[in-house]
Amino acid sequence: MLQQIFIPSLKELDAAAEEFLRRLGDRRIVAFHAAMGAGKTTFTTALCRRLGVSSDAVSSPTFAIVNEYRTAAGDPVYHFDFYRIGRLEEALDIGLYDYLDSGALCLMEWPENIEPLLPEETLVVSITVGPDGSRTLSWQEED
Repeated sequence: MLQQIFIPSLKELDAAAEEFLRRLGDRRIVAFHAAMGAGKTTFTTALCRRLGVSSDAVSSPTFAIVNEYRTAAGDPVYHFDFYRIGRLEEALDIGLYDYLDSGALCLMEWPENIEPLLPEETLVVSITVGPDGSRTLSWQEED
């Protein structure tokens, strides 16, 4: 079944992040597919803020590939940006499977660059931008 969260503007971003976290349940691996500038990092920042991560700690890991944050409860959150990955081996070299198997929340930008490496349980989320600047998060739920 198709799931969606509509985000009319940045003012509703935190509420959308809270709703997404509720719907996420116990899933720990999330792959955000979206065009450049669609708000992947902005939404990830909102998710982290809702988890109690210091908002000034969150930034796009474009050059580092992965950033580690800590929630208010002390749990790790891994934020990946695979934009600059040219070969699958680069993702393996950073220990991708160690992160994915850790049980921690893993939030990925540009996952299409490592698609063959993603586990079956990965939640694939699309972010689309409306003509008015709104955003819609969409994903398929198993029936």
